[in-house]
Amino acid sequence: MKSILFTLLTFLAFQTFAQETNKIDEKGQPHGLWKGTYEASKRPRYEGTFDHGKETGTFKFFDDTKELKVIATRDFSAKDGSAYTTFLDQKGNKVSEGKEVNKLAEGEWKYYHFESKEIMSTENYSKGKLNGVKKVFYKNGKIAEETTYVNGIKNGPYKKYSEKGDVFEDATYKNDQFDGPVIYNDGAGKTIKGQFKDGKKSGKWKYFQNGKLTKEEDPNKAKKEKFKIDSKNKGARKQKQNQPKG
Repeated sequence: MKSILFTLLTFLAFQTFAQETNKIDEKGQPHGLWKGTYEASKRPRYEGTFDHGKETGTFKFFDDTKELKVIATRDFSAKDGSAYTTFLDQKGNKVSEGKEVNKLAEGEWKYYHFESKEIMSTENYSKGKLNGVKKVFYKNGKIAEETTYVNGIKNGPYKKYSEKGDVFEDATYKNDQFDGPVIYNDGAGKTIKGQFKDGKKSGKWKYFQNGKLTKEEDPNKAKKEKFKIDSKNKGARKQKQNQPKG
């Protein structure tokens, strides 16, 4: 009798709890506490509160395991309709964080080194597309790379640095391709200066060692000369093959 009564009370409590979640208002909009589940496992997927269809407070998202680790949060406290979103690994370390508007990245986003509080990169977004300078950092905090984006495409200055702060690469992108002058340094005295056009090497390229010019070449001219030689050799071989045998 006691076991039956306990089961009945548990069922009634569950029914009461269920009625208090995932409710909708008179217009059919989510209102109050909502909880979602993974389709296959039926484990909790998220929980958060709606105010007549509008998210409020902080939503939590869980991984699909028995531990129910929080792997993301979305904070709707701002009054501009945005959500501050944070992604986490299963140990609770931040992976990335930034603002979303209409579920699209907006403004600055931060990305972290693996299981670290140190920032790995910063990116700037406009309506979900990269805009502005993306910066990548070494774990010691020093700048490693800078890339300029316009509407999701690499356009503008690009630089790559050593941990000591030396510029390894100084170039320019146009429509996602190298375009314009470029300088390479290996940090040991070797420097290469050249030019790109639509992603391909153009004009003369100069090679320096400790500031002294050691070589100068035109990559395209070398390719043309090699093509002429190869074509000439191919023609000679073909002519030889077509000669009548005695």
